[in-house]
Amino acid sequence: MANSKSWDKIFKDNSILEHDFSKEPFYLSAKDIKKSVQGFKNTAEKEVRILCKMDTREQLPEIMRKNNLVLLPVKNGEYVIVKGEGFVDIEDIDNEAETYNTKLDFSLDTSKIGNSEMQHLDFAYASSLIRTFMEDPTLVLTIRGRKYTPEFKFRINKQDISVKGVQTEVDAGYEGRDKIVLIEAKNSKTKNTIIRQLYYPFRQWAEYTKKEVFLLFFEKRKNEYLIWQYAFADKNDYDSIRLIKSKKYKIV
Repeated sequence: MANSKSWDKIFKDNSILEHDFSKEPFYLSAKDIKKSVQGFKNTAEKEVRILCKMDTREQLPEIMRKNNLVLLPVKNGEYVIVKGEGFVDIEDIDNEAETYNTKLDFSLDTSKIGNSEMQHLDFAYASSLIRTFMEDPTLVLTIRGRKYTPEFKFRINKQDISVKGVQTEVDAGYEGRDKIVLIEAKNSKTKNTIIRQLYYPFRQWAEYTKKEVFLLFFEKRKNEYLIWQYAFADKNDYDSIRLIKSKKYKIV
């Protein structure tokens, strides 16, 4: 959870709860945050990067959770607080895992060392599981790491937001003949995730290419590989996210 004590002071110092969120979002800068928390001693209580990391509902400070508020970056060092849900539930895949026969004809010994989300995703790709799920044999790895968004606008809970130069990161991005596939990968049972982690890269790459952009959420749980495909019914509407399909696999 983002530090509730720090956020209580940030809200009080900036009179955030007095703001009329039905009219517009509340704009908050990293400087505003630093000013409020400069008296705290612990890094977790005063480091802006840590305080603003709210990737799941459980990480929201209590004051935001109580008031149905979510924090979103809009520029380097600038944020908005807006009323709205902001998160999407990661639904359980109740079906039995489908047995998937790897397309590799040799064993990947190095994939068995460690237990990181990246190595599990790389193994799924090397086995052609990602290509199979997307029904596209042309997909190749072309995107990885941090990049900055171009300018784009969107709506959340009927509020207009403008974003420019926000740092995004995808765990892997694949390009095929006619599509781009972006993946957010986790290494633990995830119940929900902030929509921003899918939406910002989606809008970013939709600006850079005319190919259709697809979004996947990926997890490895024990010896099973789970994949969810999401899409936005309206690319300009943050709240229009919907689940397209999901599958669970065992790679043999």
